[in-house]
Amino acid sequence: MERLIPARRRYDWGSLSSLPRLLGVEPDGQPWAELWFGTHPAGQSRLADGRTLGELVSSAPERYLGADVVRRFEGQLPFLLKLIAPARSLSLQVHPSLERAAEGFAAEEAAGVPLDSPVRSFKDANHKPEMVLALEQFEAVAGFRAPRRAAEVLAGLESPVARRMRRTLRLNPTRYGIRTAFTELVSAQTRPTPEDLAALVEEIRLRLERGEAPSVRAYSNVVAMARDFPADPGVAASLLLNPVTLRPGEALFIPAGSVHAYVSGLGVEVMASSDNVLRAGLTAKHVDVPTMLTCVDYVAAPPVRPAPEYLSRTTRAYYAPVEDFELLLTEVEPADGLVPVPGRGARLLLVASGRLRVSTSVGALTLSQGQGAFVGDDEKGLRVQGAGQLVQVDVP
Repeated sequence: MERLIPARRRYDWGSLSSLPRLLGVEPDGQPWAELWFGTHPAGQSRLADGRTLGELVSSAPERYLGADVVRRFEGQLPFLLKLIAPARSLSLQVHPSLERAAEGFAAEEAAGVPLDSPVRSFKDANHKPEMVLALEQFEAVAGFRAPRRAAEVLAGLESPVARRMRRTLRLNPTRYGIRTAFTELVSAQTRPTPEDLAALVEEIRLRLERGEAPSVRAYSNVVAMARDFPADPGVAASLLLNPVTLRPGEALFIPAGSVHAYVSGLGVEVMASSDNVLRAGLTAKHVDVPTMLTCVDYVAAPPVRPAPEYLSRTTRAYYAPVEDFELLLTEVEPADGLVPVPGRGARLLLVASGRLRVSTSVGALTLSQGQGAFVGDDEKGLRVQGAGQLVQVDVP
């Protein structure tokens, strides 16, 4: 068992206080967006001796990952665990499928685009399905609404942007209408002018004030996004997406092709080990609309919110329809004593709250909230005691 030092990410959308508060440290006046626990080259966790987790795993793959994971995932740890703390909207984005990621990565490699280039779209050849588990209330938009419901949200709005979107959906109330409306909003040739977007936002703000919003969450998201990105068409595009509010302990799964944006909150995020993000707006980072549009799934569907399955009195599992990861949450208190934790193989651990002692056949560690550890396949009998919540990610 190895204590991990996570890689810190200071993206401009990060909260100034949420992660410092979780870690029990003083804020430093800079945004803390994410803490990464894993082996992805863009943000390797380190061990106490200074080595990266990737160096440890590659030194004896079958010992640390197990023969099955080595065979299925080419000797790589297949998942990445993060703490994520958006204070404002982060990019309107989509993640590619495994096939599309491999194609895009190969094309950019052949073109000689450096991996650290700010205009690089594919950072690796992997897909990036992901799931977020809320630690505090978490707001997001994810997946397209049914066309008729999107038209209802736009009803009564008379600004040019709203009228154009509504007309498109009325003429074609199918996924093709959604595709047309979304594409027209984010494409360079057809995107709304800043003045037209301002008119839409002002109209929505006034309707919120008067209590006339057909969807308070959708309209509130528009106003919040416009504060940071007043000229960005992603503000209007959010009206086509499902608003999502997660309470602590609730989860949201984002499959490949699902357009989404996180708005605010604090959560644990688990994903395939990838950094492939294709953006269409709501960001200062690289935007690649044409490539992003080739990866979008326009089928209307409600957000995928996995219900926890209780494996024991103290442990519940959040299963996603992917082969790369599963997430377990174990809650204990001192009266429970030493509690066995279900799971298998190589695991990443993270204390989401409290202070816990975790132990295996090999050793033990005491971890406070926000701290994490790696457990190799060769370690058996994971157990926990103390008071708090332990997040565990392993391979199904």
